[in-house]
Amino acid sequence: MITSTVDVTHELAAFVRSRRERLDPQDVGLPASRRSRRTPGLRREEVAELAGISVDYIVRLEQARGLRPSADVVEALARALRLAPDERAYLFGLARQRPRDTGKLATTAAPSLARLVADLSPLPAMLMNHRYDILAWNDEMAKVLWDFGALPPSQRNAMWLCLMHPETSRLYEDRERVVREGVAHLRAAWAAHPEDQALTDLITECLSRDAEFARRWAEQDVKVNGRGHKTMRHPDIGTITVQFETLTPLQDPEQLLVIYRAADEETQTAMDGLRAR
Repeated sequence: MITSTVDVTHELAAFVRSRRERLDPQDVGLPASRRSRRTPGLRREEVAELAGISVDYIVRLEQARGLRPSADVVEALARALRLAPDERAYLFGLARQRPRDTGKLATTAAPSLARLVADLSPLPAMLMNHRYDILAWNDEMAKVLWDFGALPPSQRNAMWLCLMHPETSRLYEDRERVVREGVAHLRAAWAAHPEDQALTDLITECLSRDAEFARRWAEQDVKVNGRGHKTMRHPDIGTITVQFETLTPLQDPEQLLVIYRAADEETQTAMDGLRAR
């Protein structure tokens, strides 16, 4: 029966039980001799053994007796029950816990998203990951910002370019705001991905080499800014203002699709001329 509110205790119990009953013992490597049983799926004892928790805990959980599993227990259950990523996220949500970093960080563009970036022409578009690494871009974005293909991969990072690359650091008219928003985003990403050593290394380098970054980092601001505007002093077409939109694909939430649009008629005319070159 569906009600206006979700009873998470009973839903958690029903979900764990349903995932246990759908598993074939052979799917988890149990011997064939252990497959003769009256009920479908795994026994509670087998789930407890696979998850490294007590049988009594599984019993109480499936009986909706008010348990609130810790993040470690939820992760152990997700592994034992062979949950798909969406199911794992759902289990964490029911337990009111935050999913841990799975270690599957986006370092290359998903092929379908790379094609989408190209198909978005004539709008400038690029694909980034949580730490601002630039994974894919179209020709229009390269003309507006920088020819990323001419840079070594280690420098294809929007934050690094803004701080360390001489020409790119002079591109933004309101560089202070761009840096402030970028630092707030990186702090949020750093908390969400504590095991990402590349992100930690990037932050450490920026702290040691840029005083403004260090000052903003010390302010403890956290914000994921997915929409806004930027005014840039382009070397070929002068001052332009673009609106940007950042979208997160459902199937690849670690990849960020960034799209630029002209904020006014003058910018649109200038960008049309740049594209025609």
